[in-house]
Amino acid sequence: MSARTDPESFILAHTSPARAPLVPEIALHLATEITPIWQASEDWLTRQGIEPPFWAFAWPGGQLLARHILDNPALVAGRRVLDFAAGCGIAAIACAQAGAGTVEAAEIDPLAIAAIALNARTNGVAVTATGEDLVGTAPRWDLILCGDVCYENPMTEHILPWLRDAARTAEVWIADPGRAYLPRAGLHPILTRDVPTTRELEDRDTRRTTLYRVSPSPEATPPVRGA
Repeated sequence: MSARTDPESFILAHTSPARAPLVPEIALHLATEITPIWQASEDWLTRQGIEPPFWAFAWPGGQLLARHILDNPALVAGRRVLDFAAGCGIAAIACAQAGAGTVEAAEIDPLAIAAIALNARTNGVAVTATGEDLVGTAPRWDLILCGDVCYENPMTEHILPWLRDAARTAEVWIADPGRAYLPRAGLHPILTRDVPTTRELEDRDTRRTTLYRVSPSPEATPPVRGA
């Protein structure tokens, strides 16, 4: 049965229960060294009809977001939160655990949507996963989280103007482990931490990852509540 007809079965067959090193409180269905998707070729992914499985890994940016939220639950308590380009949903799940009022997780890959729903259910929390491309929409959230989103120039150019505009009425955070296309202007560091990773996924054992607050567009008024 293909991933398109039964996404959850595909995820369960190609991942294993795991916990990210920085956030052991959250159980996730992830690719590991023993799962077939870990070393899948692009040809294999094409035959299965799926995009690269970014949802199958707990990337450093998502881990740092989740850790910061669980360590500081007051930052999200009662608030409307969006985890944008959410991947496996680790930051969204952390927000739900920390008492956010509502939590949405956005991904355009149907398998990612299924993975987020499965991971949220595994952790006993409510997360609304959406496949809508939210770029350009008027923000309906108090806080927008983005983990590791500046890995390609087209992606960065697509989302950054919207995020800066959204920062007029919402807090916007980006957690980035030193990707090449992270813009240098208009980002204010909140914290930096070394996040454990794996050489199968990265080129080193840890990634120095920084959480930033995004400044609004120059003509905008910044949100009152700070990180």
